[in-house]
Amino acid sequence: MRLENAIEVHNVTKRFKVFLDKGRTLKELLLFSKRRKYEEREVLKKISFEVKKGEAIGLIGHNGCGKSTTLKLLTKIMYPDSGIIEMRGRISSLIELGAGFHPDMSGRQNIYTNASIFGLTRKEIDERLNDIIAFSELEQFIDNPVRTYSSGMYMRLAFSIAINVDADILLIDEILAVGDANFQAKCFNKLREIKANGATIVIVSHSLGQIEQICDRTIWIQDGIVIQAGPPRDVHFAYMDFMGKKRDKTIEVLKNNKKIEEKIEIENGDPEYKNSDPTEDQKQRWGNGYARIKEILSLDKDNIPRNVFCTGEDILIRFNYKVLKTVNNAVVGIGIYRSDGIHCYGTNTFIDNIKGFNLSKDGYCKISLNHIGLLPGEYSIDLAIETDVGTPIDYFKEAYKIQIYSVINDIGVSRIDHTWAFVEECDEKY
Repeated sequence: MRLENAIEVHNVTKRFKVFLDKGRTLKELLLFSKRRKYEEREVLKKISFEVKKGEAIGLIGHNGCGKSTTLKLLTKIMYPDSGIIEMRGRISSLIELGAGFHPDMSGRQNIYTNASIFGLTRKEIDERLNDIIAFSELEQFIDNPVRTYSSGMYMRLAFSIAINVDADILLIDEILAVGDANFQAKCFNKLREIKANGATIVIVSHSLGQIEQICDRTIWIQDGIVIQAGPPRDVHFAYMDFMGKKRDKTIEVLKNNKKIEEKIEIENGDPEYKNSDPTEDQKQRWGNGYARIKEILSLDKDNIPRNVFCTGEDILIRFNYKVLKTVNNAVVGIGIYRSDGIHCYGTNTFIDNIKGFNLSKDGYCKISLNHIGLLPGEYSIDLAIETDVGTPIDYFKEAYKIQIYSVINDIGVSRIDHTWAFVEECDEKY
C-alpha cells in the first residue's frame, strides 16, 4: 500500500444470491425445495480506486449500482468475493441511521456502547462525552431510551458519536439527508473541520450539491463498474447527462407514435440539438431540448455589454431562449463558479418563489446581480432551464465567463460589507 494513500481497492468483486421464493420453515424447505431457486447477481465487477490521506471523495450512481455495497466492504460489514481492500487508520462509519443503538438503553448508554465499537476506551469516551452531547443538542433527552427518539434525534446522536472518535477515515452513507437545515449546516461545517485536520472522508449521496461542497473528487459507479473519476463538476456533468438521456429513453417508450414524431420534429427543428457528431457546445449541456438557451450577455448598470467588472458593481445577465415545445412549470437557474471549481453562488426561480410560469414563446430572461461581492478572478456561469420536478430542458455548463477585479486587497471568495470600531473599556461597557 502506498504511503500517501488511506484506502486502496483492487479488482474487488461482490456477488449476492437473490432467492425468488425462499422457504423459511423446515416444512417448506422439505416439501417445496423448488422454491429455493435463486439468481446470482454480480453487484461489483472488479472495481478499483485509491483515496489519498486527507482526501474527501463522493460515490455517486443510480440505485442498485453498488455504492452502498462498496461502503459496506470498506467498513468490513461484508467481505469481497475476490480482490483486495487495504485501509490505514481508525475507521468511523455512518452506514445506517442508528445502527448499533439498543432501543431500550438511554442515549448516554448508547454513546458508551457505540463509541466502544469504534475502538475508544472508557477513559477516551469520558473525555469526549460532553462534546458528543453538546453537538447532538440532545441534553434534555440524553437519559431517555433511544426508542423514544425521532429519526432526526437518532441521526444527531449517531453523527455526533461518529465525528468525535478521532477517526482517520470517516465513511458516510446518505446520513446527511436527515435533520433540519440548521443541523445540516452544522454537520457540513464539522466535516470541513474534520477534513482540514487531515481525515479521509468517503460519502455516498444522491445529493450532488452536498458532494460538491465537501469532496475533492467524485467516483461514478455504474452497474458495478467505475465509469469516471475526477473533479466533482466534471463527473457530475457526465452523470447528469447520462441520467437525462436515460430518462428521455424511458419517456419515449411510454409515448405513442404521435408524440414520438413530435419529439423528432423538435430535435430536427434545432440543428444544434442533434446528438450526432456533437459540437463542443453540446458537450457542455444536456436536456430534452424543448427550450434552448441562446445569445448570453453580461451588461453593466448602463446596459453596456462587457464581461469585466469591479467588485461591488451591478451585473445584468441576459440570455435569449428559443421554445420548440411548451415547457410547463418551468424553473430557470443560475450557478456561479470560480475558475478552480469553487461553487460561489447558485439560485433558481423556484427557490426565489417565482413559480407556476410556462415557457410557450421565444423570449429572453434577465438576472440582476446587485453589488456583486465576488473577489478578483475568472468566474464561469452555469444557466439552466428545467421543470419543477427536475426534468432537465437545457442545462448549459460554463455557458458564459466574466472577469472580476478589485481596487481593495481583500482575501477569500467574496467581499462582505463591514465596519471597524475600537472602544476604550473605560469609556464604554459592552
